[in-house]
Amino acid sequence: MTNEIEEYLKMKQDMARLNDATPEEWDRATRGWSKASSAITEAVDHPPHYNHGSIETIDYIVDVLGVEGAIVYCHGNVLKYTGSRLFNKDKPIQDARKAIWYLNKIVELLEKKDGRS
Repeated sequence: MTNEIEEYLKMKQDMARLNDATPEEWDRATRGWSKASSAITEAVDHPPHYNHGSIETIDYIVDVLGVEGAIVYCHGNVLKYTGSRLFNKDKPIQDARKAIWYLNKIVELLEKKDGRS
């Protein structure tokens, strides 16, 4: 997926201005958008550095800390990714998506314990 992102970024650089693009340039530039979006989603949902071994890290955290401990862990990550990091790091969209991922995990874990805190 990295090559597809690099290809998309090169196409984006090749086009001086979006408004001046010919229909052919527009088609060429937008062709990679869904691939780039998929790569970003995959980097947030299943980052390769968190998938060593037979289970994902978050599943290990739930096993070790229990559901309540994992909820607290996820809440900490929501705070991390929505705090000043969101605007001071190079990838605010990816950080926002990570925060959403952790919020969704909190909901999933709360549902697992019948919504009790």
